[in-house]
Amino acid sequence: MRRYLRIVVLCLACGFCSLLYAFSQLAVSLEEGAGGGGGKPQAAVASWLAGGGRSTLRGAGPVAHPSGSDRYNLKIQPVEKMHLAVVACGERLEETMTMLKSAIIFSIKPLQFHIFAEDQLHQSFKGRLDSWSFLQTFNYTLYPITFPSENAAEWKKLFKPCASQRLFLPLILKEVDSLLYVDTDILFLRPVDDIWSFLKKFNSTQIAAMAPEHEEPRIGWYNRFARHPYYGKTGVNSGVMLMNMTRMRRKYFKNDMTTVRLQWGDILMPLLKKYKLNITWGDQDLLNIMFSHNPESLFVFPCQWNYRPDHCIYGSNCQEAEEDGIFILHGNRGVYHDDKQPAFRAVYEALRNCSFEDDNIRSLLKPLELELQKTVHTYCGKIYKIFIKQLAKSIRDLYARSPKEK
Repeated sequence: MRRYLRIVVLCLACGFCSLLYAFSQLAVSLEEGAGGGGGKPQAAVASWLAGGGRSTLRGAGPVAHPSGSDRYNLKIQPVEKMHLAVVACGERLEETMTMLKSAIIFSIKPLQFHIFAEDQLHQSFKGRLDSWSFLQTFNYTLYPITFPSENAAEWKKLFKPCASQRLFLPLILKEVDSLLYVDTDILFLRPVDDIWSFLKKFNSTQIAAMAPEHEEPRIGWYNRFARHPYYGKTGVNSGVMLMNMTRMRRKYFKNDMTTVRLQWGDILMPLLKKYKLNITWGDQDLLNIMFSHNPESLFVFPCQWNYRPDHCIYGSNCQEAEEDGIFILHGNRGVYHDDKQPAFRAVYEALRNCSFEDDNIRSLLKPLELELQKTVHTYCGKIYKIFIKQLAKSIRDLYARSPKEK
C-alpha cells in the first residue's frame, strides 16, 4: 500500500511541475508580445497655436530584439530619437530639403524632424519627404508658422519673416525634452549624433549650446557695433542651437528689466519691448541679451560646428576646422545661391544633387574636390581641403558600419 501511495505522490509532484513550466512559458510569451509593439510619437502644440500642427509621420528604423537565449534577463530598450527643428519661409524649400538630406545620410540614430513652414509650402514638403519614406530612418511633423496671438504682428516683422519662430519652440514642443534647431542654410558633414552628444556634456546649469559669432574680435560685429548686451567677447550665433528644453522651461532667468527672475515664456516680450530699437539681428540678439545675463546657462561649442563665410572670407580664423575639418557648414549671407563664395556653393550643390543610392554617395567626393580646386582664387577656396576633410571621413564611416546601422 505504501508503494502505491508513493507512486501517487510522485505523479502529483510531476504534474505540479509540468503546470508550473506551462505557466512560465505562457508568461514569457505574453511579455514578448507586449514588448514587440511600438506607438508613433505625437508632437504637443501650445494652446495658442492656431489651427494645430498638421502632422505626417514616417516609421523609424527597426529596433533590435534580444536573442532567445537572453530573453529571460534582458529588457528591450527603445532607440533614442534625435529631434531636429527648422523654420522655412519664402524660397527656402530646396535649401531645407538639402539640409534634411545631409542629416539623414550620415546620422546613425533615427531622426524626428519638426518642420515649421508657411502654409503654401506644406504640400511640397509632404510630397518630397514622403518620397523618402523607403529609408525608414526618420519621422517628420509639419507645423504652421504661429506666434502668440496678442503680439503676433510684432514677432512676424522681427528681422526676417518667421525667423523669431525659433524662440517659441520650447513653448510649442512641450513634450520634447531636447532639440537641435538649425537654420535652413545648414549642411551636416558628419552625423547629427555627434553634436547631439554634447547634451551629455552639459553641466547642471547649462540649458543650451551655440558657437561664437566670431573667432577674431577685430572683425567681430557685436563687440564693435552692438547697442545691447551680448554673450562673451564676440557674441554667439544662433544658426545652430542645441537645447535641453526641459531645463529651459523650468529655469528662471536673471534680467536687466526687473529684480524678479522670469521664465522663458515670460521674458521674451519684455525683452523685445525694451530692446527693439537697438537690435539688428532680431531673435539672435535677444538670445545674446538673455545669455549675457545668464552666462552659466550656455555651453559654447567650437567654430567647426557652425562654420560660416566669416571664418574664411578675410583669411582663415577657425583653428579647429583647420585641424579636423568642418563639421557643420552654415551658408549664411546667401552664399549657396551666388558666386561670392564658390567653395560654399560647391558643397551645397554636391549634396543637393546627391541621391541616397550607395554609388552616388561614394562618388560624391572626387567631383566635389575638382570643383573646390576651381575656387582657390578666393580666401575660402585657398583652404578648400577643410571643406572635404570631415566629409570624406563621414563617407568612409558610413560604409564601414554594418547594414543594420545604416
